[in-house]
Amino acid sequence: MDKLTPNPANSVPLTPLTFLERAAIVYGDSHSILYDNISFTWSQTHRRCLQLASSLTSLGLGRGQVISVLSPNTPSMYELQFAVPMSGAILNNLNLRLDPHALSVLLRHSESKLVFVHSHSLPLILTTLSKFPHTTPRPSLVLITDDVSGDADAVAAAHAIDTYERLLSRGDPNFRWARPKSEWDPITLNYTSGTTASPKGVLHSHRATFTIALDSLIDWCVPKQPVYLWTLPMFHANGWGFTWGIAAVGGTNVCIRKTNAPIIYRLIESHNVTHMCAAPVVLNMLLTRAEPLKNPVHVLIGGSTPPASVLARAEEVGFVVSHGYGMTETLGVVVSCAWKREWDRLPVRERARLLTRQGVRTAAMSEVDVVDPASGVSVKRDGVTSGEVVVRGSCVMMGYLKDLEGTRRCVRENGWLYTGDVGVVHGDGYLEIKDRSKDVIISGGENVSSVEVEAVMYAHPAVREAAVVGRPDEFWGETPCAFVELKERLERRPTEEEVVEFCRERLAHFMVPKTVVFKDALPKTPTGKILKHVLRKEAQD
Repeated sequence: MDKLTPNPANSVPLTPLTFLERAAIVYGDSHSILYDNISFTWSQTHRRCLQLASSLTSLGLGRGQVISVLSPNTPSMYELQFAVPMSGAILNNLNLRLDPHALSVLLRHSESKLVFVHSHSLPLILTTLSKFPHTTPRPSLVLITDDVSGDADAVAAAHAIDTYERLLSRGDPNFRWARPKSEWDPITLNYTSGTTASPKGVLHSHRATFTIALDSLIDWCVPKQPVYLWTLPMFHANGWGFTWGIAAVGGTNVCIRKTNAPIIYRLIESHNVTHMCAAPVVLNMLLTRAEPLKNPVHVLIGGSTPPASVLARAEEVGFVVSHGYGMTETLGVVVSCAWKREWDRLPVRERARLLTRQGVRTAAMSEVDVVDPASGVSVKRDGVTSGEVVVRGSCVMMGYLKDLEGTRRCVRENGWLYTGDVGVVHGDGYLEIKDRSKDVIISGGENVSSVEVEAVMYAHPAVREAAVVGRPDEFWGETPCAFVELKERLERRPTEEEVVEFCRERLAHFMVPKTVVFKDALPKTPTGKILKHVLRKEAQD
């Protein structure tokens, strides 16, 4: 047996890109993408991705280089999840909701060579590039339009080198795509919470994305050829891995540029949607409609826990809700509230209460635990004793780009990734998140760094001290709430509205505090550290 070692036949690098090849054979004539009046089959999507990968290679782009995308959930955005890594390059999906300053920092940090930008975000990217120092090379632009034929006249106005469709059309449909030399080669770079002074670029390997894509399908019990509605932005951790996963089961990707209740319900009915992922805010938005769905729709919720009342209402309407936990550092859902058949006999409100818990590790995740942060010892399974949530498995990131020290703080020498989230374990082994030790607020599915918001507030001429915490919100999950101590002897005290407007001019809108509370003094420890847990309690009250 000692001579039976790994060989080229049994150690081929794992990559989710192979899902597309298989889909083209098995589901070749089935719809892969639907978007307004545009439709593609899996054989067409496979060919188009090969053509685009070929064209990227002809531009001199390939292994180790970063190619960025700034686009809503369009067919082009979906194709780029395959085409960019098929050229050997590293895919970097950018958050549409960031401001130009933040985007310029990320593009410079990643040293992106090319940006695919949707026409609706053209003013944003042009402003972003104008903030580059004169000595820093700027990435080239390729313009994405909703018109499949492309718009050649828009290229000059956009300062772009080409349109998406024109670039694609010049590619070779028989291109031999760049398979990873190792399954540890990076495939995607996603930026998560952090300050603009210290971006956190999470690198994931082909191996990790292969694993999370299949694991998510198994855990959510996704059947062959589902109809998947893209209510979750693909720039959120590559759509939690479902950009690749839906190809593995030959599903139909229903793309959607704007998410509002009428559009979502129209698409659900017209395309017989079976599955969708979303932040709790999207589910809240959908529940404003009273009439029940004609057919059940499976919804996977991530982010902050929806209230039990919302989950109960969702069940009444016809949404079959699953609840999961993950982070950019694990790419997708690695803990889910695995449902037990005996729970079906419980009252609606009790079922909803159980569903608010994050749950247990998914099948492909090696271990998940809650430990005392000082000793590393597992906490009691009593639903009361809290500790830090730690995980390990093949879905864990390679590390933070250009930040070895930050990687070491997160992925410790004891072999665990420390999430920064505080949780408890109940007697039945199910995990429940109780708080975030990192000062990150999740608002409408977006990570808001309280440190970054506070930095802007401190720039206000009337502010002496500021602290930002999350305030529970039934619609958004939570929203930033700012507690402010003003300077003495001011000629005029600013109003709450003026402070909010000051922040709005300097931050992405989802980061702007929705509430400002003025206090004579912020609560502090004897050493002068602001007691944020006291402020969180006040915000909740």
